[in-house]
Amino acid sequence: MSQRLLTKSRFKIAMDCPNKLFYTRKKEYANTQLEDPFLQALAQGGFQVEELARLEYPEGVLIEGNDWNYDLLAAQTEELLQQENVVIFEAAFKFESLFIRTDILVKRGNHIELIEVKAKSFDPVDENLLVGSRGGLKSDWKPYLFDVAFQRYVIRQCHPQWNIKSYLMLADKSATSPVDGLNQMFRINKNVDNRTGITRTINSLEEIGGKSVLGKVAVDEILNDIESGKYACYDNLSFLESIKVFSEYYVADKFFNAPVSWNCKGCEYHATPEEEAEGKKSGYKECWSGQQSWTEKEFGRANTFGIWDFRRGSKLFEEGKLFLEDIDQDDIGLKDEAGKISRTERQWIQIEKSVTGDTTPFILKEELRQEMSSWKFPLNFIDFETSATALPFNKGRRPYEQVAFQFSHHSVDASGTVNHESEYINFEPGYFPNFQFVRELKKALSKNNGSIFMYAPHENTILNVIFNQLQDSDEPDREELQEFIKEISCSTKSSVQKWEGDRKMIDLCEVVKKYYYDPYMGGSNSIKAVLPAVLNSSEYLQKKYSRPISEIGLSSRNFDPNHIWFHFEKGNLLSPYKILPRLFEDWDEEQLDATVSEMDNIADGGAALTAYGKLQYTDMAEEERLAIKESLLKYCELDTLAMVMIWEYFREEVE
Repeated sequence: MSQRLLTKSRFKIAMDCPNKLFYTRKKEYANTQLEDPFLQALAQGGFQVEELARLEYPEGVLIEGNDWNYDLLAAQTEELLQQENVVIFEAAFKFESLFIRTDILVKRGNHIELIEVKAKSFDPVDENLLVGSRGGLKSDWKPYLFDVAFQRYVIRQCHPQWNIKSYLMLADKSATSPVDGLNQMFRINKNVDNRTGITRTINSLEEIGGKSVLGKVAVDEILNDIESGKYACYDNLSFLESIKVFSEYYVADKFFNAPVSWNCKGCEYHATPEEEAEGKKSGYKECWSGQQSWTEKEFGRANTFGIWDFRRGSKLFEEGKLFLEDIDQDDIGLKDEAGKISRTERQWIQIEKSVTGDTTPFILKEELRQEMSSWKFPLNFIDFETSATALPFNKGRRPYEQVAFQFSHHSVDASGTVNHESEYINFEPGYFPNFQFVRELKKALSKNNGSIFMYAPHENTILNVIFNQLQDSDEPDREELQEFIKEISCSTKSSVQKWEGDRKMIDLCEVVKKYYYDPYMGGSNSIKAVLPAVLNSSEYLQKKYSRPISEIGLSSRNFDPNHIWFHFEKGNLLSPYKILPRLFEDWDEEQLDATVSEMDNIADGGAALTAYGKLQYTDMAEEERLAIKESLLKYCELDTLAMVMIWEYFREEVE
């Protein structure tokens, strides 16, 4: 059995919640986070960035293999460090019960560069990148900074005579890719026998003009503040105290018993009933039953964890109010807003219906009717699929610059006839699709003057991005495309130019929030929650969509005429999203979406984003390429059909 040592990854886990140290790496505990390293690499691109970073140090020596033999890894490192000058990738250091591996370690005598590589992006001109205006560490950077602090601490214990300079190496948003296909020069390969799972198709930066899209940020000043105790690590524990305490508990495999809190709502050690039936343990339940004496009765009671956009949850928890039956209107600060469901009204409706067991939907019918009366037929429903990666696909593009590679477009005329009007997908490797994407969208939406719908503001954001990309381009129809974008969108807060188009897209998600709530949605307004809700409560939709699409006159560009959208499984409604074919056999789309959502500038659609990344492989078999394309087209078509179904439900309710 391998030694129990506090590694930097376990230290980061403990910073979030020390109780997780007891559950981590134990297969008997359920874990909702994506744990497959290949899928994580595919979704996030972190290992690709690490391999690019290594090319900046061609003399670097990689220590690999023996992943769980900590003493051997540390010994191999110490042997290399006998050299006066050396660069080591994955250098290992062990001090007492602590163990780390560094991404890049540069040794020049006693002068050391400690470099931690992350796929996160930065802007070199941002003076407040890591520390906020009030002097605290920015929450999204804190785990990375404490990670490097932990590494520096362990190295100093091993080599106190060293002068260490510490850096984060990140994707530089001001840099542009020197070549086409930079992303795919670092191939994610499940069968590669190395830690990163990356196969490089280049061996030096000179092969791409000697330029990278990465940059270094010096962090020693902040690390000094961390070590001095200026910034707390966990609760009231300083950095040095936390190292001592966390290591003691982890090495002894002892449960920390950190107090449960409202933050537990996001715990990944939460087993589903199905997993529990299969024998999986729930770390979440063990914490709450141990500290609060909860039984299955309490676990079955509705609590504030599920309330939509609830900003008072932590305060109420401190007051001893967690269960919905204990919450009153004053607790949520209930405020009315004329003509719509306010945020707090929506929360109160959710609470009331949960407490009373009322499963009926709540609709402001007259207000919704007035809203819908302003919509102009034919209605146009659109959905975009986009990608943003640390390493760009195309020459001249920047890290995490948005790429719009696909859209779907459904239309509905005044008689209610539904057509899958048009679609676009780019799956040509090395081609920057954004400008052609807008040309195809213009062609599709210029055929009528009807209202245009999106679900959530993603589409508007993307069109703003492309507007700016066009501004910097020499496309012959640049101004024409920009005018089209301005016609169907509105400028974002960060836009230099300001506009609001006469035909700007209507956000169907905002319509849902303003006028409709169904307990079936729980605390979510995502289209994947709203669609099952409207299907579940609408006899009209059930009757219509339980028949083959050919029988109901529904046009489709990607589904078989005999395809049926409405299914029950064991007496429960099966969401149409659940019957879509997986993009790849071993992918879990929900976990991928959750993983990708933590990246820069990404909303949802992790599976689609990741599939597009795979499509950029130039040597992929045509059969596999077409299979991915077919799945993506189905995925996107359902998104716009789902919008149509929501509209159909609203129409039936108000009429």
